[in-house]
Amino acid sequence: MTLLRRLLLILLGVLVLAGGAFVMWAETPLGPMPEAVAALESDADITVQTEPWLLFAPAVKTPTVGLIFCPGGRVDPVSYAPAARAIASAGYLVVIPPVPLNLAVFAPDIAADVIAANPVIKRWFVGGHSLGGAMAASFAHNNPDAVDGLVLWASYPASPSDFSQRPNFPILSAYGTEDFGLDGIDASRPLLSPTTKWVVIDGGNHAQSGWYGTQPGDGTATISREDQQAQLIAATLDFLAANR
Repeated sequence: MTLLRRLLLILLGVLVLAGGAFVMWAETPLGPMPEAVAALESDADITVQTEPWLLFAPAVKTPTVGLIFCPGGRVDPVSYAPAARAIASAGYLVVIPPVPLNLAVFAPDIAADVIAANPVIKRWFVGGHSLGGAMAASFAHNNPDAVDGLVLWASYPASPSDFSQRPNFPILSAYGTEDFGLDGIDASRPLLSPTTKWVVIDGGNHAQSGWYGTQPGDGTATISREDQQAQLIAATLDFLAANR
């Protein structure tokens, strides 16, 4: 066996091991906490479906406005169930699509599938937390005729998702002052529309945007998860109501 062949085999082995380690890491997502699992139960007010996506809808009224909310990177989608349920209780369809390897970057057009499967919805908003929000921004940028607004929780678009020349495109950007991604959020401002609604949650951090526990490297929140969630939900409902 030549030296080159041996080196190639060693390199292949390293790549296989690295790939396996990555898959194991991605397939062990953060969360969900018990409060999130409890939010999956249907009742007289909210109908919940868990296949093929997590879907929350008012039980007694057919919604015509929907929100597709993409989970953060390596976060179990169920972790956002309490917020989705609360938003649905105000009359909206809320869909949280699971994504391959728990990373929205591997399903950049998942929103198109959700939209196609729900033709009764007349106006669609897309959004998400962290990486999920970035991918939602990419979809909104690439599909302007399909999306009526963008909801970012502790998230920001990445170039080339530039909305600065779309002054009338509704965007909500909500984040906590203790979020470990503040630099990226601040740097993204030139990419957002000039009419973007900014909501800063004093004392909030990154992980409390969902119900999945703590996150390595995150800032320390000085408010409760319940408080941060209430502010995120209220901001989102105000935004949806103003742009529906």
